[in-house]
Amino acid sequence: MKLPIIKHTLAFIHEHDEDWVHETIDFLEHMADAKGIKDEEVEVIAELLSNMYGALEVNKEIKSGTPEKDALNGFMSRVMGSIGK
Repeated sequence: MKLPIIKHTLAFIHEHDEDWVHETIDFLEHMADAKGIKDEEVEVIAELLSNMYGALEVNKEIKSGTPEKDALNGFMSRVMGSIGK
């Protein structure tokens, strides 16, 4: 996951609506199952999906009252903590 991508996605959510991100996730998950798709392409899709899911998680924290900076830091700490296990 990349923090700049998550921040950029959050900006999109705040400017538009998180429903757009949900629909994009549905589309990318569908495309990942396409016949003839290469492993490298699936990896790129997976990276995009993980960043979008991350942005949605951070947005949920923000909506519950957590300041954006704290929500981002907390999310990345959880991600880094799970990688180390």
